[in-house]
Amino acid sequence: MKLKTAIPIAIVAVALFVGWYEFRPERLFINKTVHQNFPTVEGNSSEETLASGTFHSVLHPTSGTATIYELPNGSRMLRFTNFRTSNGPDVHIYMVAATDAKDNDTVTKAGFIDLGPMKGNIGDQNYMLAREMSLSKYRAVSVWCKRFSFNFGTAPLVPNLTPSQK
Repeated sequence: MKLKTAIPIAIVAVALFVGWYEFRPERLFINKTVHQNFPTVEGNSSEETLASGTFHSVLHPTSGTATIYELPNGSRMLRFTNFRTSNGPDVHIYMVAATDAKDNDTVTKAGFIDLGPMKGNIGDQNYMLAREMSLSKYRAVSVWCKRFSFNFGTAPLVPNLTPSQK
């Protein structure tokens, strides 16, 4: 009789562990705050703002600003300021080849570049961009849950026009 009860208990225990590991529900309640500083610049040169936008919520409340800077050494950086969203399992930052992404399908159909895992769901943070990435093609930033293919929130980016371009 002991074996008949031990096997189902073991199966349930394994199923619960796998379910917990797959969904990581505690991450919905545990925040990870980061405060990355803007990179220091040597010399008198300053960074140039190339594009910026404000996050709007899609599936989870998301807020803050996304700005793309060109640094004096020619590298590009995406910076989040006053950023806040939900935490979750396997959340990444995507540059999306669309003007905005108000749903999940836009991200997957338009194409994207994965910038890596989200560093924290609260706070200022920096992500380096490839120099060859086309800002005319990738015009939105998505906070994307890879595990469940959900768009938490998006920031459509507007190019910064110089006075001669206005």
